[in-house]
Amino acid sequence: KEKSLMANDFSSNFTRQLARVFLEKFDSERVLSKNVNTQLLQGRFNPSTGDNVDFKRPTDYVSVRTATGDVSGETADPIITGKATGTVQPYFTSFVDYDEADEALKMDQLDQLLAPMATRLKTDFELDFAKFMMKNTGLVAGTVGTGVSTWDHVAEAGSIMASTGIPSDGWCYAVNPYTQRALASNQRSLGVNPEVGSANSKATIAENFAGMKVMTATTLASYTTGTGADRVGAIVTAAPTATYSAARDTMTQSIQVTGFQANLVVAAGETLTVTGRNRLNLSTRKLILDETGASILFSGTVTSSVTLNGSGVGTLVITGPAIYEATGAYNTVDSALAIGDVVTLGGAASKVIQPNLFWHKQAFSVGSVPIKKLYSTDTVATTEDGLQFRISRGSSFLNNEQKVRIDFRPAYGVMNPFFAGQGFGRA
Repeated sequence: KEKSLMANDFSSNFTRQLARVFLEKFDSERVLSKNVNTQLLQGRFNPSTGDNVDFKRPTDYVSVRTATGDVSGETADPIITGKATGTVQPYFTSFVDYDEADEALKMDQLDQLLAPMATRLKTDFELDFAKFMMKNTGLVAGTVGTGVSTWDHVAEAGSIMASTGIPSDGWCYAVNPYTQRALASNQRSLGVNPEVGSANSKATIAENFAGMKVMTATTLASYTTGTGADRVGAIVTAAPTATYSAARDTMTQSIQVTGFQANLVVAAGETLTVTGRNRLNLSTRKLILDETGASILFSGTVTSSVTLNGSGVGTLVITGPAIYEATGAYNTVDSALAIGDVVTLGGAASKVIQPNLFWHKQAFSVGSVPIKKLYSTDTVATTEDGLQFRISRGSSFLNNEQKVRIDFRPAYGVMNPFFAGQGFGRA
């Protein structure tokens, strides 16, 4: 009796060979996603977690000083635990006809077939992740909209990170290729240790400048500022909530504003500053001062696009909240935002702005979500830092076609928006 075989019953060795070549091509092309935490979200997603998974933020406290050591009259610090959230993103998928893949395998031409697929998935993934990074940055260095042209502009980001109290390991700074060209004219002995074949290494301009790994990236995100010259307004209606307990889970803050251009579109990724409210070092909780002794203004980044009404009124949600409480354990500003405070949007109107990005490796996390098995031959391929892909070979009997597809489903998380920022130059 002849044994009947299902249409999808294929040799798994085929997908293994595709996985090996694809993974090598994809992993060697990554830049931004190579320089963030790829382990925190790894293994946390399963069928019971849904599309989000939470993990604790670190707590902080204040100390008291007494002459006798008697603290009976002092108030004990509350233990406030916040949570950061990893959120599942849509699938990234690339697919080809089986015959094309089979022929490439037999002719030892998988590199030619899979390299463009790997590059496309890598590019789309890094573009998407770069946009996520940009709109979840809590810091700003330089003048918004001004290009970086000298190394001291780059160094300003390092100064901001050091002054903010960010741990000094794992700082990164990414620029576009034309900024790299501008910096090349005054580069002095900024050597790197190349890792052959790695795009991440080839992108590195300086391994340790102002404490940062400086690199070039073609996938930096951009935003377009709205039409209308009036980009200065004020806080209205109610003072933004200034407590850590309100911000601890999202690390965002809602600000009701007025006085801006009528019907102004404020894009995700735009930054704002608040006059008279100054940034604190997150370790010492003391004012941050620049080289002239001037305080650094509080700034925030708009997380999602908002269209203000015909009177220039609306609510902006920013990341990197202005926290001010009597205890001071989590304060990020020297005084709370209040009604009437002047709010200024960075940059000029109707401009495409592509910020450089600077960040600590623990500012963001990216992981991959296990993808359910198809009724086909599947191979799961994993990069060295834990990102997983499903390579599947199967058929559609209705369409009378056989396909090979590669799927990747990432999850993104913001660990700390104050560990990342947008970098610009100075006029």
